Amino acid sequence: MMFVLGFDSVGMKDVPQVGGKNASLGEMITQLAHLGIKVPGGFATTANAYREFLRVNQLEDKIHQLLDQLNVDDVKALQQVGKAIRGAILAGELPSELQQAVDVAYQTMNLSSEQTVAVRSSATAEDLPEASFAGQQDTLLNVSGIDNIKAAIKTVYASLFTDRAIVYRAHHQFDHLQIAMSAGVQQMIRSDLAASGVMFTLDTESGFDQVVFITGAYGLGESIAQGEVSPDEFYVHKPMLAAGKQAVIKRKLGTKSVKMVYSDSQDDRVKMLNVDSEESQHFCLTDDEVLLLAKQALVIESHYGRPMDIEWAKDGIDHQLYMIQARPETVKAGASKQYIVQYRLTEEATPLVSGSSVGQKIGQGVARVIHSPNDMESLQPGEVLVAQITDPDWEPVMKRASAIVTNRGGRTCHAAIVARELGIPAIVGCHTATDVVHSGDEITVSCAEGETGHVYPGLIAFEKTKTEIKKLPKLPVKLLMNLANPEQAFTHQFLPNAGIGLARLEFIISNMIGMHPNALLNINAMPQAIKEEILKRTAAYASPVEYYIEKLAEGIATIAAAFYPKNIIVRFSDFKSNEYANLLGGAQFEPEEENPMLGYRGASRYVAGNFKPCFALECEAIKRVREQKGLTNTQVMFPFVRTIREAARLTDLIKEHGIERGKDGLKVYMMCEIPANALLAEQFLEFFDGYSIGSNDLTQLTLGLDRDSSLVAELFDERNAAVKVLLKQIISTCKRMNKYVGICGQGPSDHLDLAKWLVDEGIESLSLTPDTIVETWMKLGKSGA
Repeated sequence: MMFVLGFDSVGMKDVPQVGGKNASLGEMITQLAHLGIKVPGGFATTANAYREFLRVNQLEDKIHQLLDQLNVDDVKALQQVGKAIRGAILAGELPSELQQAVDVAYQTMNLSSEQTVAVRSSATAEDLPEASFAGQQDTLLNVSGIDNIKAAIKTVYASLFTDRAIVYRAHHQFDHLQIAMSAGVQQMIRSDLAASGVMFTLDTESGFDQVVFITGAYGLGESIAQGEVSPDEFYVHKPMLAAGKQAVIKRKLGTKSVKMVYSDSQDDRVKMLNVDSEESQHFCLTDDEVLLLAKQALVIESHYGRPMDIEWAKDGIDHQLYMIQARPETVKAGASKQYIVQYRLTEEATPLVSGSSVGQKIGQGVARVIHSPNDMESLQPGEVLVAQITDPDWEPVMKRASAIVTNRGGRTCHAAIVARELGIPAIVGCHTATDVVHSGDEITVSCAEGETGHVYPGLIAFEKTKTEIKKLPKLPVKLLMNLANPEQAFTHQFLPNAGIGLARLEFIISNMIGMHPNALLNINAMPQAIKEEILKRTAAYASPVEYYIEKLAEGIATIAAAFYPKNIIVRFSDFKSNEYANLLGGAQFEPEEENPMLGYRGASRYVAGNFKPCFALECEAIKRVREQKGLTNTQVMFPFVRTIREAARLTDLIKEHGIERGKDGLKVYMMCEIPANALLAEQFLEFFDGYSIGSNDLTQLTLGLDRDSSLVAELFDERNAAVKVLLKQIISTCKRMNKYVGICGQGPSDHLDLAKWLVDEGIESLSLTPDTIVETWMKLGKSGA
C-alpha cells in the first residue's frame, strides 16, 4: 500500500486516495504548469495511510460507539463527542511505515532551513459536486521540521471530526467512516510578506458567470477565511479580458486592518499584526496583478470545465503569484436558472448598520447578540445571529438563524460561506453591529439592495416574487430596463431584456462617490476638514480627481459588463443644484434656487463655466469604459436640453473631450422631456441619433405642475390627452427621420394601457423598472400588442 504520493504524481483520478483538494493540486502541477499556473510542490498522505492509522490505534470501534447514539442537534453532546474523538486521534501514533514514507517525501522537497510548509486537510469526498466540505477541517500554516509535520498530520486527521464536519455528514447521510482523510504537505508561499486571497470564476452572490471575482488582503489567507479581515474586492470581465482589454470593471477597498504573519514559535506558528493605517488605505494588488490572476483563473476554469473557487498567494520574496488550492464552486453553479426569486423592501427606513451582503434575500426576527462561542447555544430558532465573528465550531447552531450579522469578515469568510450553504441572508464586516443591535431587538436584515447590506430596526415590510423564466411571447417592441444601482446589475441581467434604456449616473455619484466633483478639482481651496476627508476617501487612487473618474467608470462598466453585448444607454448626470449641494464639499459650488427642478440642471450645466470641468470628468469616464475596458456597448444620452443652440454646443463639447458620435459605433441620444423637444424635434434630432422620452418631466412641464408636490399629485398622469399629443408627435417624427425612439419614464411601468398605446403608435422600445418587466412583457403578449 502506498502511504504517500507526491503532488507531481497525482491528478483528479486519485480523489479516492488523496481527496479533492490534494488531487486538484496535483492536477494543476501536472496539467497546467506549461500554461503558466504556478503551484507550490509537496506530497499527500493517502486514504490508505489514514485507515491504517485508525487500525493500528484501534480507533474505528471507538468512533462508531461514540457516534452511533449521537443526536447532532444536541449541541453540548455534539461538542463532547467531537472532543473525545479528536482527543483519541491526537493520542494515537502514526504507523512506522507512514512515518518513514513522510520522512522520505519531506527530504525530497529539498527545502532550506528557513522554508516551512502548510499541512492541509483533504477529505476523500471533499469538493465533489454534491458536497462541499470547505472549511470543515483544519489547515496548519508555517509548520517547521519533520516532527512538527507528523504532529500536524495527526491534527489534520482529528479535524475530520470537528463539530461542523460531524453535523454536515449526518445531515447529508454520509457514513463517517467511509470518508477518509489525506494530509497535504505543501511548501509555504511567503504571502505573510505580501498578500493572498480567494477568487471565484463567477459572482458569488448572483451567480453571474461572465466575471472573475477576486478578494485579497495583506498576509496569509487564513485571515480572510476566518473573517478576521475585510478584504479588497475586484471584478474582471471575462470577454474583455480575453480581448486583451483593461478588464477590471470594479474595485472595492477593504479595511485590511490586520494581517496574519509567521510567528517565531512553533506552538503558535502564526500571529496577527495590525496593518499600518496608510498601507490599509491602498489596494493589496495592482491592476496588472488582478488581470494576471483573472487570466490564471480562466485557465483553471477551462481545464476543469466548471466554475471554480481558487485560493491564491503572492510571494513577498520572488513577487510571483501562486495557486494554492482550486475546487469546484458548488453553491451558485448548481442553482436553478429556471426562475428568479426577488426580494424588495416596501417601506423606507434608516439602517442601524451596514456591511457586505451575502445572498440577495431579506431575513428578520429577534436579534440574539452572542459575544462568546460559549453562549452560542442561547440562539433560538428563527432569531437573527449577531456576533463579532463566527468559525466552524458555530455551525451546529447557525442553521437555527433566520439571518446572520457579523462585525468582521468579507464575502468569502466562514460566516458568508455557511450562510450561502444554508440559503439565509448575511451581512458581514459591519464593524459595530454588536454595539448598536441588542438582544431582544426586532430587526430586518436586507441583502436585496445590492452588494451593500443593511440592518434596519423593526420588522420592515417586504415582498418576495418568484418569476419563472419561461419562453416569452414575441413582441413588436424591445423591452429594456432602467437601472440606477450598479450593484444590482449582475442580478437583473438574468431577467429577460433587450438591454438598458436608462443608466443614471446620479446613483453612482451620490452613493459610490458622495463628493462634489468641483471639491475634488479644487481640493486645495477646500476647508481643512473637508480636504482631509476627501484625501482619506480617495487615498487608494492616484488623486482625488482620478478617484472620481475611476469610480464613475467602474459603475458604468459594471452595468455594461453585466448586459454585454446588449447596449446600455448612460445618461450624463442630471442632479439639481440642491442635490449637488448635499454632496461633500458641494455647498460652496451650488447656487440657492427657488425652483431647482427648472433651474441649473442638465445641458445648461455642461456648457457653463463652473461645471464644465466636472462634465469633462464624466466624458473621460465614458472614454475609459469604451476604449480601455472595451465595453463599446456603452452609449450616451444628454438630459434636459432646452434649445437648439444648446444641442449644437453639446455636440462640439463632447468632441473636444474625445467622444465622437459614430466612432466605434457610439450613439448619442437625447432625453425628450421638454415640450420644446417635441415641437422642434426635427431640428434637435439633427444633432442626435434619437430620442428617449422622459415622460415624468414631459408630463409635469406639459401640465404645468410640480410632480414632487403632494398638493397636485392627483393631476399628474402621463396618459393626459395633451401629453399623448406630444408623445404621438415625437414618435412619428423619429420614425419619419429614421431615428431611434424609446421611452424611459415611469409611465409604461405603471400603466399597461399606456404601454400598449405606445406600442400601437410604433415606439421602438419601452424601458421599464426591473420589477415590472416580466409582468409587462406577459401582459403585452396576451393583449396582442
